[in-house]
Amino acid sequence: MPKHKILFVCPYPFDEAPSQRFRFEQYLPLLEENGYHFHIAPFLNLKAWKILYKPGNGLQKLFWLTRSYGERLLLLLKLRSYDYIFIHREATPFGPPFFEWTTRFIWKKRIIYDFDDAIWLADPSEKGSLKARMKWKSKVKTICKWSFKVSCGNDYLAQFAKSYSENVVINPTTIDTKYHQQHRISESKTITIGWTGTHSTLPYLKPIIPILDKLYIKNDFELLVISNQTPDFDVKYMRFIQWNKSTEIVDLNEIDIGIMPLTDDIWSQGKCGFKLLQYLAINKAIVASPVGVNQKLIKESDAGFPAESEDQWSKAILTLLTNDSLRQELGDNGRKYIQDYYSVQSNSETFLGLFQ
Repeated sequence: MPKHKILFVCPYPFDEAPSQRFRFEQYLPLLEENGYHFHIAPFLNLKAWKILYKPGNGLQKLFWLTRSYGERLLLLLKLRSYDYIFIHREATPFGPPFFEWTTRFIWKKRIIYDFDDAIWLADPSEKGSLKARMKWKSKVKTICKWSFKVSCGNDYLAQFAKSYSENVVINPTTIDTKYHQQHRISESKTITIGWTGTHSTLPYLKPIIPILDKLYIKNDFELLVISNQTPDFDVKYMRFIQWNKSTEIVDLNEIDIGIMPLTDDIWSQGKCGFKLLQYLAINKAIVASPVGVNQKLIKESDAGFPAESEDQWSKAILTLLTNDSLRQELGDNGRKYIQDYYSVQSNSETFLGLFQ
């Protein structure tokens, strides 16, 4: 007999969004091994997901949003058979937490509320948009109060949640190191500085371009950008790869130096350093803004350098560009650090503990 049945309520289709893949989807085999049964209920199906994040198609978007809300209402009628309702970020993107309220007070189910960003704050990438105005940010603290446990990606998020819940677990975003591994790429004389991320985080990369422009005058390198959207800037040393799950590990392995610039603000404080985790897992040296969890990852991994000012960014990148053995040493340090502290394997007990 299964121990428990879990319903995963999430925004996006299975295996499409990084936050879901690395917060809970990669742990599904572990749940099966331990006798749990589960079902995944995304707000958006795959067709809706592909339409909603493209410009235009207003009527189609309205249709799919309306349909998705209707399916959420129908899902409420099916909660009886589940022991835990794991809600990743939110059950619905707009409006009050009607789904969470019904789950907690009508069905009296145990909610596990999981988030990996400071989602009670306005997302800078949505500033001024209709989407931002329709968000119900105050519901985050309310759902924390209603939850059996709150699963937070880092200490900053946990400190917020602890103001509203006594059952807060720091459940870090982790990497499956059996999947993320270093692959040998054909030798090239050109060093590759790499950045990966979604369209919403591309603005963080743009301020680094003038620094790279100056470095490129006397140094040979390329900038590899891996994203789901082409950057709105173009420089002669940049190469763009459209993100593709089937090639993501091969593409990441083309990087020699992984970078993660951030602005120092309260939104960035809530980030879980996912880009750095990916670089470190595949033995890449790093340079990053020491903001939030980034500072901890840089210091504890001994795999790279923090950089705030233009001078610090320039010196750190130049050091790694010109020292092959140092890059390899730092990259190896990073891989070991991820295996010990930020891997699925090292975090399995914490994840399973959410359902106990």
